[in-house]
Amino acid sequence: MNPERPLTKNIQPGGGPLAIDEYEKRGGYEALRKALKMSPQQVQEEIKASNLRGRGGAGFPTGAKWGFVPMGDDAPRPKYFLVNADEMEPGAFKDRFLLEGDPHQMLEGAIICAYAIQADIAYIFLRWAYKLAGKRLRRAIAEAYEKKYLGKNILGSGYSLELDLHVSAGRYICGEETALLNAMEGRRPVPRSKPPFPQVSGLWGRPAVVNSVETVCNIPHIIKNGADWFKGLSLSNDCGTKLYGVSGRVKKPGVWELPMGVTIRELIEEHAGGMQEGHSFRGVIPGGASTDFLVKEHLDVKMDFDSVQKAGSRLGTGTMIILDDKTCPVGMVHNLEKFFARESCGWCTPCREGIPWIKKVLEAIENGHGETGDIELLEHHCRLLGPGNTFCAFAPGAVEPLQSALKFFREDFERHIREKRCSYR
Repeated sequence: MNPERPLTKNIQPGGGPLAIDEYEKRGGYEALRKALKMSPQQVQEEIKASNLRGRGGAGFPTGAKWGFVPMGDDAPRPKYFLVNADEMEPGAFKDRFLLEGDPHQMLEGAIICAYAIQADIAYIFLRWAYKLAGKRLRRAIAEAYEKKYLGKNILGSGYSLELDLHVSAGRYICGEETALLNAMEGRRPVPRSKPPFPQVSGLWGRPAVVNSVETVCNIPHIIKNGADWFKGLSLSNDCGTKLYGVSGRVKKPGVWELPMGVTIRELIEEHAGGMQEGHSFRGVIPGGASTDFLVKEHLDVKMDFDSVQKAGSRLGTGTMIILDDKTCPVGMVHNLEKFFARESCGWCTPCREGIPWIKKVLEAIENGHGETGDIELLEHHCRLLGPGNTFCAFAPGAVEPLQSALKFFREDFERHIREKRCSYR
């Protein structure tokens, strides 16, 4: 296994982030200097060759996403680059780790991303609750301006970029890129109809690209070391390393940078220390709250985009939530659906009305008031809120943990209804 961990090598557990001088001593901003000597098209081609897939959840190829932006003297101006740092999904905390631990890495990546699409203005869209990350980012941005990595004529290259930190009001739907753009414009954060896509008509009708924090943090390392080096970090066809998180009743919950393609078993048993005494593994939501459960038979599945999808779930954010044998799966899913019901933007009827209805049915079952036919009713809602029936991917993601819980833990739902109580209490 390749021991390199580029994303986290500068992060000091328990300590603050590197100041810009120390970051430079460790090779920081060398990738930006190299990128500025390349053409924007060459930077885009290097990222395409690396096969970097977006780390925000969807896994779309990053270089291909940039490739849709109009380039050349006739391209609409200004163009925008945005970093989505509105991490809010239950169980997800990897972006906060990067933002707090190495803000200059993220800034350097953002400047290179902006250069690759010839953006004039960049924004970091930060979750309001990430106050420490905000404080450290403000300091890093000021240092970057002082060193001429931002502003007019960066390092004498002729390229100019203004970058600002935007603290969001914080809603889960802002993770969807067009809802994020609406929020930036001061409007209600609801998803937009596509096409046109943001790369062509995004922020204030101008070309815009939105990438996640972890995606952006990979960029300097790919430019500095090359696409082939990046591919060599992985254990699978999905390239590079990945930040994986594990929470639940394990001995050492946390987040680790590991090669793409590490197995679920290795993550739980080696890095998270295995299950706590008196608890045994029953299932896992592998990619954050909006992904399907996997169970014991899936422990040797590789944690990469294609392998997890083949197993019936999604890699998503790569932040795993463990279900143990002493936790009620009905209660766990009920908690998740309460979150999704609260966070629905309400733009389309199936999502606005359907998820709260699911929450009410689950609440009744959990509290001993379930009735015959409730399980079939829940399955019916899972189909109605599935892909293609709602305006965006929020509702289909919201029902993923429920539909898989009904498949793998159906006896628990039936026992709740039959015995009119929760046997885990």
